[in-house]
Amino acid sequence: MTEAVREKLALLASSPGVYLMKNAQGKVIYVGKAVVLKNRVRQYFQSNRNQSPKVRAMVAKVADFETILTGSEIEALILECNLIKKYRPRYNISLKDDKTYPYVKVTLGEKFPRVLITRRILKDGARYFGPYTQVGAVHESLRLLRRLFPLRTCKHMDVDRPCLEYHIKRCLAPCTGEVDPGEYAKMVAAVCLFLEGRTEEVERILTARMTAAAETLQFELAARLRDQLQAVRRVAEKQRIVTGSGDQDAVGLARSELGVCVQIFFIRSGKMVGREHFLLSGSDEESNEDLLAAFLKQYYHRAAFVPREVLLPFSLPEQTVIADWLTERKEARVVLEVPQRGTKRDIVAMAENNAAQYLSDEAARLRTATAETEGAVRELGDYLGLRHLPWRMECFDISHMQGSETVASMVVFEGGVPNKAAYRRFRIKSAEGKPDDFRSMREVTERRYGKDEVEDMPDLIVIDGGKGQLSSALEIIRGAGHSEVPVVGLAKQFEWIFVEGKSDPVILPRHSQALYLMQRIRDEAHRFAITYHRKLRGKRNLVSVLDHVSGIGPKRRQALWNHFGNLAKIRAASPDELAKAPGMTKSAAQAVYNFFTAQEALRRGGGK
Repeated sequence: MTEAVREKLALLASSPGVYLMKNAQGKVIYVGKAVVLKNRVRQYFQSNRNQSPKVRAMVAKVADFETILTGSEIEALILECNLIKKYRPRYNISLKDDKTYPYVKVTLGEKFPRVLITRRILKDGARYFGPYTQVGAVHESLRLLRRLFPLRTCKHMDVDRPCLEYHIKRCLAPCTGEVDPGEYAKMVAAVCLFLEGRTEEVERILTARMTAAAETLQFELAARLRDQLQAVRRVAEKQRIVTGSGDQDAVGLARSELGVCVQIFFIRSGKMVGREHFLLSGSDEESNEDLLAAFLKQYYHRAAFVPREVLLPFSLPEQTVIADWLTERKEARVVLEVPQRGTKRDIVAMAENNAAQYLSDEAARLRTATAETEGAVRELGDYLGLRHLPWRMECFDISHMQGSETVASMVVFEGGVPNKAAYRRFRIKSAEGKPDDFRSMREVTERRYGKDEVEDMPDLIVIDGGKGQLSSALEIIRGAGHSEVPVVGLAKQFEWIFVEGKSDPVILPRHSQALYLMQRIRDEAHRFAITYHRKLRGKRNLVSVLDHVSGIGPKRRQALWNHFGNLAKIRAASPDELAKAPGMTKSAAQAVYNFFTAQEALRRGGGK
């Protein structure tokens, strides 16, 4: 215990508040709250006999601490949530990657609101729904919403005519005054109700509006409302009625050697409208009660909606203060209940079962992934009879077109997984103009392994090719003194592996993970090589085409390529866009534009 800690312990107040534990570098490593700060903080520095290993490890790093007094335990809880979000302390339980959870945002602050995905909640008058853990599911929900309700998607409305979205009936074109603002506002209100899961209310509103539109002979509007009503009913049919009425969240918790998962079922107006799962970090030695309490505080601190009832699998020491805090947040009474029987208990049990199933599925997925990566590496080493595990593998491939733009690729797999940061590509000079894969392979292996000391020497070198390419590579690698590293050739037709000093190839079992690993590394080397070859070929085509344009020399050709990336984009660019490339003038840009315009006119004329 440091002297600073000892002095502060003697001055602790007997009031509610928050404490921040800091290490020697002044970094906050733990944030907690207390009803009586003096009693709670002193417990950490007394006999550690009954403390968990995690708490003992944390206290050993505490060089200082800070306290903030609050007026009540609820204020302390709110402040604790804010500080955990701000500092993300190492020893607090936290939602994994909670910064990245997406929300659905309805921009109510705009005259004609939009629906979009965001990862930040701002005080901008918009409504937020979430958080969600799977961004793919959020995108799918957004696509469904846009089919149901044709709201605008564009950021700017200063246009002269409606865009394609209007013509395919995905937008009502408020940008050009094609829709009444009041009508649009009613559609936005229906969207918000739909996102809340209140499909029955949406159906009632759409039915009333459809009937009114038909009575006033607005048949086009009535038909659109009918289509929206039918789509909403199809969605509602998939939702299971679970309780009589009301808004509830049912929470289930499960833990395994993989970690801790919390599952929430969202029940709105008596229907289960969705679910989300969350993983907790820093949870190895915590009790289920502490885990669930930490989750509730972090989740509802950032949740866009708080229901009137939260169903829990077991009681919590902080249950009353969390309920009071949620009541304050919602500005209406919120109840935390632990149901013992009936439908509510069944829903909580279902949430617990789903949380356990998620952990089981994740464990199975990890076992499969391990078999496809580390397991495949071990299996390959056994089949090839290698003395050392081929953890780092480097594979080479050659790509060219009749000898032009000859390139080589080197891809790296570590532990059966691509390490793209270590990839290299080579422009071959010795075989330029004539196809010679053997000479090309000798050059690329000379450039990679031609020195006495090579950085990051692999455990296995794979040459994409048969005996000829393997011999070319071995001539260089062994000649440079690298006698220990195994080198093999992978024949393209039957995926036979040729090994140095053996006339017969190694034939891997057809459905073995080792074979799949060799296929993956070979395909990746081929992809990387051909991508580079196409890029060089595109540059060559650009040079040959722009040779005919007055005022375009090597520097401007390179500038155009760097700015646009390919010939198709240069061909489609306007004079103003062409002039933005470094070194281009308006006259040179106009010359390029005129050249491609004339080419297009000749092409069309020749086709008639």
